[in-house]
Amino acid sequence: MAGVLDANRVLEEIGLKIGDTLLDAGCGEGRFSVPASKIVGVEGRVYALDASEERLGVLRGTIAEQSIANIEAFLGDVTERISVDDDSVDVCLMANVFHELVEDGVIKGEMEEIRRVLKPDGVLAIVDFKKDVERPPGPPLSVRLDAGEVENVVGQYGFKRVRAVEIGPYHYLILLVVGDLAHEGDDHARI
Repeated sequence: MAGVLDANRVLEEIGLKIGDTLLDAGCGEGRFSVPASKIVGVEGRVYALDASEERLGVLRGTIAEQSIANIEAFLGDVTERISVDDDSVDVCLMANVFHELVEDGVIKGEMEEIRRVLKPDGVLAIVDFKKDVERPPGPPLSVRLDAGEVENVVGQYGFKRVRAVEIGPYHYLILLVVGDLAHEGDDHARI
């Protein structure tokens, strides 16, 4: 999917900044974690979480090669309790994984865990595949969710959309916050 989804553009749209703590849930080989580590700087932290030891091995190799000190890569499942403190994450990024969690029926555990680790003014950023693209890369069209459907699913757990944008030919980004912090069109502290 290289070249199809620009990690730096996604992180810019999210509003990631120096000193932030990012949870990259479903980080894979670090497509977003590595550039995020540069943005948050030495004052910030990136928690890179994935359920695949093989993909984490690739990321750990990159961390070692580039001497990156602010990424903590660990094996885990965001639908279960993870080794991240309560109210400690500024941004939780889920790229190309949300549709799988919905399809697998494990969304409740995921949303509860994300709510636990996000700061009260934290942002949930979901990047996923557009539903209306012919011959796209990615999962079958039948399991994809559009931004409105994502909003409906996470709304059950207190999240509200701040904004949604197209983020490439095959993806969209939806930014969500908890409850009363969301006012479409208003300036949010981050986004």
